[in-house]
Amino acid sequence: MKVHLNLATRDLAASVSFYRTLLSAEPAKVYDDYALFITEDPGLELALNADPGAHVGDRTHYGVAVETAEGVEAALVRLSSAGYPVDVERQATCCYAIQNKVWVTDPDGRRWETYFVVADTPSVAPACC
Repeated sequence: MKVHLNLATRDLAASVSFYRTLLSAEPAKVYDDYALFITEDPGLELALNADPGAHVGDRTHYGVAVETAEGVEAALVRLSSAGYPVDVERQATCCYAIQNKVWVTDPDGRRWETYFVVADTPSVAPACC
């Protein structure tokens, strides 16, 4: 099973470059107005459609859950080495869990987190996510 996302983007080339880095994968298809990433880890089909009027909603974010803390560190190195500004959270309480995560923003302003759940917790932080 895979999750399918279809995202509109104002700059397809910049988005392909970003998602190539975020997902550590090459696109399966690239056209002037469309690109498709198909990945096994995570199980995802990500379609990007060129749309000069694309708009990103407030308080929306996306995430990639990884199975180890080293997965977060690998994403941090990959994204920062490619020149993307990142925010790092270690041992942060969010969504009833203690998490390590790295945040990055795509060319259209979508916030993405790559995260690892260290442990569950009975509380949620007020400024979570």
